[in-house]
Amino acid sequence: MKGLLWPLMRLMVLIAIGLLVGNIIEGLGWVTRIASLSRPMMRFGHMCDYSGAAFTTAFFSGVAANTMLLSYYKEKKITKKELFLSNFINGLPAYFLHLPTTFFIILPLTGVAGALYLFLTFLATLFRTLCYLLYGRFFLSPTQCTATLTLPSKKSWTDVWNNIRQELPGRFLKIAVYVIPIFVCVFIVNQLGFFQWLRQSTASLITSQIMPVEAVSVVIFSLAAEFTSGFAAAGALLQAGALTVKQTVLALLIGNIISFPVRALRHQLPRYVGIFSPKLGTQMLLIGQGFRILSIFLVALLYLFLG
Repeated sequence: MKGLLWPLMRLMVLIAIGLLVGNIIEGLGWVTRIASLSRPMMRFGHMCDYSGAAFTTAFFSGVAANTMLLSYYKEKKITKKELFLSNFINGLPAYFLHLPTTFFIILPLTGVAGALYLFLTFLATLFRTLCYLLYGRFFLSPTQCTATLTLPSKKSWTDVWNNIRQELPGRFLKIAVYVIPIFVCVFIVNQLGFFQWLRQSTASLITSQIMPVEAVSVVIFSLAAEFTSGFAAAGALLQAGALTVKQTVLALLIGNIISFPVRALRHQLPRYVGIFSPKLGTQMLLIGQGFRILSIFLVALLYLFLG
């Protein structure tokens, strides 16, 4: 039960904090200010200030950003197409949000190979963001990007707090209704050994013809539940001379790609379904992760032939 309750409690606390941050930002009238920071980029993609506000908020909380996007979509301030596009673009601030943690884990374990891995994944994120903006530029209406935020006047802390007390419990419960059952189901499936089978089945697709046998172990560890496992294995093999820097980087990139099913089901699906809806959240997750996998694959190919 400890393996279930602690991660679930941690997830729900993070969601509650994200919702709280979103309410404070909107209540204090900070949305207009933070939207202005990303306005030039959003204007290029024919996206409005509402998307810009969510983009800037995503540097602090992905849950708050997604909650804001859903509210704007329900209020018909942004279209469904812009909702999806905004969520995908928020992958850039999400990268920076998690960078401090990943940086201080990856670099000490893998050195130069880890630095190259981080650079290539960042390059893939920039490439995706540019593609999303170009898509918006060509397929979103230029007139809709003129829509600016129409927010109520700035409230006092007392008013904001009263508003939070009224709205936050309802929003939190709507998300919890989906998140908790899905999280419990995923936990049970994991206990039954499904993810272990999935890891082994996926890792078996990588043969010594594609990469050295030693590199396959890096991929397998990358599929494990603990984030640091793949990098620890990569660092050990690199130090032992079993793998070159290039082979290590490619192994980590491949591990990143094929760990998608495990990562998406265990960590991301409950949040997406809880914040949006089962249908909308699943669509958004699958499409967004599909683009992510494609971009990392292209970057890996580029590094394979030019690195």
